[in-house]
Formats: sequence, C-alpha cells, structure tokens
Amino acid sequence: MNPAVSNLVIMLVMMQVSKKVPFEDPNVLLGVRVLYVVSNLLIFGLFFYTRSKIQKKNGTLYEITTIPYLTEFMFASSLIEVFSIENFRSYLPHLTTLKYVEPANAMQGTTESKLVTTTVKEYDLQQVQTAIKGVFSGIAMMAFMHLYMKYTNPLLIQSILPVKSAIEQKIVQIHVFGKPASGDLKRPFKAASMFGGLGGNEAQTDKKAISEAETAGSGGIKEE
Repeated sequence: MNPAVSNLVIMLVMMQVSKKVPFEDPNVLLGVRVLYVVSNLLIFGLFFYTRSKIQKKNGTLYEITTIPYLTEFMFASSLIEVFSIENFRSYLPHLTTLKYVEPANAMQGTTESKLVTTTVKEYDLQQVQTAIKGVFSGIAMMAFMHLYMKYTNPLLIQSILPVKSAIEQKIVQIHVFGKPASGDLKRPFKAASMFGGLGGNEAQTDKKAISEAETAGSGGIKEE
C-alpha cells in the first residue's frame, strides 16, 4: 500500500479511537503525553543513528583498507595514479559525484531550476538533516495545538504516524535496513504522490537536462 494512503487510513482509524479516550482524566492525558515524547525520542534516535552510519561509511582508514586489491595498489608504483581523486572515488561509492537538476519550487522561494552537484555522502547527510528539521517543525506545531489551542486528540495520532513515516524514510531504508539504492530508493529521491506513482516536480538526472542546465549557467551549486 502507498505510504500516504496507509497514513490516511491510520489517521482516520486513530481519530475514531481518540474520541473514546478519556483525555479529561489527568492520568490518561499524562500517559498520552509521555507516549508522544517517547515516540519523538525514538525518531530522533533513528535519524541520529542513520547519520552516524552515513558518516562512518567510506570515511575511515578501516573502510579504505578493506577495499579489494587496494593494498596491492599501495605498493605498486606503476599504479600510483589510483590515488587521484577521481580514481579514488570509484573505490569509495559515498564520494561518487551526484548531479541532478532541481526543479523550481515556489514553496521554497525558487523560481528557476538549478543544477546541483554534490556527493552521495553529502546528499544523504542533507536528507537526514531535512528529516530532523521536519521533526522539529512537527513538534512546534503540536506544541501550539496542544498547549495553546488545548487540542488533545492529535497527541495520540502524532505519537504513531511520525514513527511510521520515519521508518519509511528512504535514507533510513538504505542505511539502517540495508536496502539497495535502486528503483524507488535511487538517488536523488523521488517523492511519491498520494495515489501512487511519482509527484509532479521531480529532479532530472538525464544527461540532456544536466547539459542544458550547465549551458544555461544555472548550476554547479553544491549542496551544503
């Protein structure tokens, strides 16, 4: 089932369940608040663990020396060119250059597409950082609704859906669950629409789009 559809189903079910929860009971309300806090701690833990996995990959001497035949290269003077950055990156997938054309996004204040040049590792770290910011935004919104507007029902729903969404994050699926970065998990990630398929404004990775962006001078922007 499409994650967006399953989220909608869960939300509708939980809305009915929350109507039967006696939130007016202080003990029940406290329990739901604790559940919400614990769920967010689990989400943060999952994302920080994912980030640590990304940072460790292909970034230490241990990782480098376990590359097949690389130790032989170290002692072969005739193959010293292997230490050039481009050849070296071929042995370190996380340092592989990733190029794509990012479409214009009015929500983010961009009116023109841009060419992004980054590495797989930098892209993955940026995806985790975006996910963490999303968690903070959700907490801020929930705090406003619960503490200021006195809504209690969303607490129960937001104790479940964000955990599910965090586990379904593509970056988590790759680095925590070990799924290959292919198909729906191929970088740059594509956003799924609610009823299946892909969203409208997707990053372009074909050579024609990249070449046109380079010619137009819209890119080479390195992701932070």
